Amino acid sequence: MSEGHKSGSVGGTGGAEAHYVVGIAIILAALLISATVYISLSSISTTIGNLKLSAAPSAGAGGGQQAAAQPNPQAKAAQPQQQQQQAANINLQGLPFQGAANAKVVVVEYSDFQCSFCKKAYPTVKQLLSEYGDKVKFYYKHFPLGFHQNAQKAGEAFECAVEQNKGWEYHDVLFEKGNGDGSGLNVADLKKYAADLKLDTAKFNSCLDSGKYASKVQSDMAEGSANGVSGTPTFFINGQAVVGAQPYASIKSVVDAKLAAAG
Repeated sequence: MSEGHKSGSVGGTGGAEAHYVVGIAIILAALLISATVYISLSSISTTIGNLKLSAAPSAGAGGGQQAAAQPNPQAKAAQPQQQQQQAANINLQGLPFQGAANAKVVVVEYSDFQCSFCKKAYPTVKQLLSEYGDKVKFYYKHFPLGFHQNAQKAGEAFECAVEQNKGWEYHDVLFEKGNGDGSGLNVADLKKYAADLKLDTAKFNSCLDSGKYASKVQSDMAEGSANGVSGTPTFFINGQAVVGAQPYASIKSVVDAKLAAAG
């Protein structure tokens, strides 16, 4: 009985080992099937991805990936402003202007007295004011570019002249005598123009030397930047931006459209 018990014990162990081997085989088979399915799904995913890339619109040489990429949130936010080309807020309270107080079209120029393109646009402004008279109201705002060494001080000088009610005469002299390389706009030149216009030179020179209007010039520039200005000249005609030294006809067409809209 004892041998039989032993013999039976051996036979039971062999059956258990057989079941163990079968279990391992099933597990291995399941793993192989899972691996095969994973590889197949990966291949399908890769194929779909390749199809999407192939179908994506091309942005031209070197730009395909950028066109397919998710847009920058800041660029996305800026796009409507660029399309509308409208100024969000321009403070004109108490500022000097040319034209009629009740004009239906308001033209605001962000400019730089040392900018050669602004100098080129200066006759356009003069022609606009001459032709439209009391139909337009024109304001000048400062946007001195950092690489123009005399632009900031020239802007301050304009404000000092405004203080003596000679701002527009001084504005014209700066554009007529100043140059893109900064010549004609040195502090000595700025003081000479004040004397030529019969300003109170002691008061003017003190105003200019003290930097009394430095923050005013910079405030204009900050405001312009907030409205999307990045270069000079930039005009806002009833809020609509017109950028650069455009031909007179281009400025005129926008003014005419605004007048027609105003009724």
